[in-house]
Amino acid sequence: MTAVSAPPAPPPTAGGAAPPGPARARRRVRHPDLLLCGGLLLVHLAVQGANLTGFPELADDEGTYLAQAWAVQQGEGLAHYTYWYDHPPLGWIQLAFLTWLPALISPESLTVAPSRTAMVVIGGVSAVLLYVLARRLQLPRWAAGLAMALYGLSPLSVELLRKVFLDNIAVPWMLLAFILAASPSRHLWHHFAAGLAAAVSVLSKETMLLVLPALLATMWTHSHRDTRKFAVTGAIAACALAGLSYPLYALLHGELLPADGRVSLSDALVFQLTRPGSGSMLDPESAARRTVGAWLHYDRVLPLAGGVAAVALVETARWSRAARALAGPALAVLLLAASVTLRPSGYIPAMFVIQALPFLALSLAGTAAVLARAVLRAGRHRMEHLSVTVVRWTLVWILAGAAVWSAAPRWFAADRAALTTDANGPYRQAAAWMATYAEHPRSARVLVDDRLWLDLVHEGFRPRTGAIWFYKADLDPAVARSLRHGWRSVDYVVSSQSLRTDAPRLPTVSAALAGSSRVAVFGSGPKRVEIREVDPDTYARAGRGWARAGVPFSSSVRSGPVAPPRRPSPP
Repeated sequence: MTAVSAPPAPPPTAGGAAPPGPARARRRVRHPDLLLCGGLLLVHLAVQGANLTGFPELADDEGTYLAQAWAVQQGEGLAHYTYWYDHPPLGWIQLAFLTWLPALISPESLTVAPSRTAMVVIGGVSAVLLYVLARRLQLPRWAAGLAMALYGLSPLSVELLRKVFLDNIAVPWMLLAFILAASPSRHLWHHFAAGLAAAVSVLSKETMLLVLPALLATMWTHSHRDTRKFAVTGAIAACALAGLSYPLYALLHGELLPADGRVSLSDALVFQLTRPGSGSMLDPESAARRTVGAWLHYDRVLPLAGGVAAVALVETARWSRAARALAGPALAVLLLAASVTLRPSGYIPAMFVIQALPFLALSLAGTAAVLARAVLRAGRHRMEHLSVTVVRWTLVWILAGAAVWSAAPRWFAADRAALTTDANGPYRQAAAWMATYAEHPRSARVLVDDRLWLDLVHEGFRPRTGAIWFYKADLDPAVARSLRHGWRSVDYVVSSQSLRTDAPRLPTVSAALAGSSRVAVFGSGPKRVEIREVDPDTYARAGRGWARAGVPFSSSVRSGPVAPPRRPSPP
């Protein structure tokens, strides 16, 4: 019986060393990805983390979500007031987990501006996931790096990614779902996991529902022909079953359907679908036009060029294999854009564009890669005497130079302003004044917006009935009952722009403003923050004077110097 000889050993390389094995070769290939992604991540974190507390200006939604996370941490329920199903709670539950350790070590740090650090971490995770997704969709290394840089350095990203918004929490889960959907191993459990990740994203911010068709398109394109139906069906089932936990929660609490004296998921859905819309994009005076104009004020390159790139990718997906791999993210851009332009009766929040930013960056970088590949393929026969590598990198540098020439000056100026501007000084000063000079903080009642609500709670004001989110004075029956004498039970009003804007729709807040006198003011113009002490005699005088003049109280207030404190500061 003839013995089978072993295969000959591979010849030694120079120096006598054996050639690298498959594992070592894979590690060597991955090192450039790690270096590039790690370097870009450091830049991303440096830009996003600088001047966190100073820019951008604090938003009411930030304070609301963080106060709800504080309520979860304290075991007070899902919200600092009655939870009324305005959003699924999973987003701020994750925020509560992320801020739990810092709040445990330093409770006073759980206020809006310092808590933006959690958003920087989440933004870094999203940037890394975007790089991984780009590589998984067969983009070259330079294009994946370009997508990551566009996402992290755009002035629009610097404005929005550092804010405590649910959209920022939902984005990395959707990117993870796309990564799993485009898995090269095509395991069925990857597709089931993609459905679960998508469900977590939707339960973090419900408008991510709009992206689900694009996720399914990506899964359909990258799944195996023989198991494609099982993969898509399993992903849909996993997403639906996880998503049903939200209405199940409402059902178990008896709050699924409307009932007298109770909040309900049905009422919240009706409110979200019937709330006043932002108007038509064709109307220059509409809120939708102003919102989109604000996005383009920060950056025109990523929204406009990314949108055009997404259209080009979808159009060329029929005959270009490279474009077909990117059709899913491009479709996500088109779905989100259609929801803005084709719904004149819908409401467009300012943070809505956050959901599109990674897909815009990926579409723009992907289009650059597709064009570069097409030019190389067309010119390869004409330039056979030149190195393909030389041609490739020459083209890359030409594209990079054109992009830098067109976008860098505007981006540099906008990012520099973001890293040096202090837009939140008046809020810090108002919080410090209330902590130092307000009388009887444990028994005083203060109407305040959610930007400063947690600051006052940390300074000793009672949650809910001491520091009162001003909306609840009129809209929450429990808070209204605690104000036995109506607006006269209020001691102070911290008057910010949002409070003054909404006061005419809130009788108690409007009366408290009219019945108060200014004792301190911080900042100037519409952005000023005033400390006002409620005095019923002031209300009587104001009512007579402004009624005769026919002028609303809020329009008669002007900025002035800070009044002396009512009592001396402690030593």
